[in-house]
Amino acid sequence: MKATQVKSIVILGGGSAGWMTAASLIHAAPKHCKITLVESEEIGTVGVGEATIPPIKQFNQRLGIDENAFLKATKGTFKLGIEFVDWTKKGHSYCHPFGQFGADFDSLPLYHYWLKAKSEGDHTPLDHYSMAWMLGKENKFDQPLRDPRYMMSTFDYAYHFDAALYAHFLKERAMKQGVKRKEGIVKQVDVNQQTQTINHLVLETGEVITGDFFVDCSGFRGILIEEALYAGYQDWRHYLPVDSAVAVPCEHGGELSPYTRSTAREAGWQWRIPLQHRVGNGYVYCSKFISDESATSTLMESLEGRPLAEPKIIRFKTGRRNQMWKGNCVAIGLSAGFLEPLESTALHLIQTSINRLISLFPVEKNDQLSATEYNRITLAEYDVLRDFIILHYHATQRDDSPLWQKVSSMDIPERLAYKLAQFKHKGHIVYCEDELFKRVNWLAVLVGQEVMPKTYDPIVDMREHVDYKKILKEIKHAIDESVKRAPTHQQYIDKFCKSDR
Repeated sequence: MKATQVKSIVILGGGSAGWMTAASLIHAAPKHCKITLVESEEIGTVGVGEATIPPIKQFNQRLGIDENAFLKATKGTFKLGIEFVDWTKKGHSYCHPFGQFGADFDSLPLYHYWLKAKSEGDHTPLDHYSMAWMLGKENKFDQPLRDPRYMMSTFDYAYHFDAALYAHFLKERAMKQGVKRKEGIVKQVDVNQQTQTINHLVLETGEVITGDFFVDCSGFRGILIEEALYAGYQDWRHYLPVDSAVAVPCEHGGELSPYTRSTAREAGWQWRIPLQHRVGNGYVYCSKFISDESATSTLMESLEGRPLAEPKIIRFKTGRRNQMWKGNCVAIGLSAGFLEPLESTALHLIQTSINRLISLFPVEKNDQLSATEYNRITLAEYDVLRDFIILHYHATQRDDSPLWQKVSSMDIPERLAYKLAQFKHKGHIVYCEDELFKRVNWLAVLVGQEVMPKTYDPIVDMREHVDYKKILKEIKHAIDESVKRAPTHQQYIDKFCKSDR
């Protein structure tokens, strides 16, 4: 069997994408591949604080990272879900929690029994059957239990942390394991025009960086994948018209909450991400409907504490590359595409891209079969996530500004329209097993945005032996009692992972 010819990998760009990639590749093949990362202190990163989703835990665990040490180093906190304020309509809020609603007690999902109870006059919100959200709204946190007999086993969690500190944390680990870092700015990319592969990079100093395979983590520009290899870009601003963000950190103004908050605004939405030492804030907006000055003013006026930096404007174009892997180059992170951070998927897309690259590691510099499979899976992943984010905008009752009028009435992708039709019919949720967001995730947003089915599943009426009213009441009571016993988020962090401020 022929051994791989790829013996050296060059990563262009640092930040979260570059150092997550470097740390993973050196961990996967520490003795068999030379890994060089090229970055420049002169070029900043986009990271303004990160909210994540639960799979980030598996990424860190695979690298042997201790959770408490990681949270101390990145001034991180825990995240039990996302609260959406004013998305459905002004004055309304709901939560997309991590974990299930209630507990399994029948072959049918709990929400069908909840729908029947609702039709009979029980107006208990679905959120109240979420262990994650009931902990979150009380600013409490504890580790999930492994014993499925307890309600404390029914939730999951992720993190908030400083993205720059996370990149630095991974950088130190990766370099100790053998990754070589080169300081410099790329002046030229030498491409073999016949094979459409990269030969080497030339830095402004004149130094030549050669490699068998290249990873583009250069951000929105896509220096390798786009400027050198012309992979092409699919623009999604028809569906997701926001194209700018203004971000600023501020001091804490209250208790340390274990969830992200997304508040819908006139021309977009505002994030709130609580870290141990500060709160990250940003207004994601459509520049067609609001000026930078007005967006900045709106953000600054809503801060809960003293600003800790000057506001930072970020431009972007929602969409993805037509090819993420072309020739001997794969784009990871912002160079591959951009989905606004509404559901905190940025680091997850980096994570899955890295895992996919390792599983399809090229056997030669121009491995077309591996590239084809990588692109097939990755393009589909971006497309499905796009639809999930579109749902938040489209399923709104707001019509108080041009943005909300546009997104509520716009044409949507056929696949999303089909999912909506199925759910509205009798609560059936269409999804594939390999999709990131499962039934519970779609359910949280659909019900949260008051997209309701005409009826519950008719099988419910045939399950006469199931005393669902009693079970729902017992589940709610068990959740409430578990919340009472849990420590506060601040108490948990002070005990296990408090950072040096």
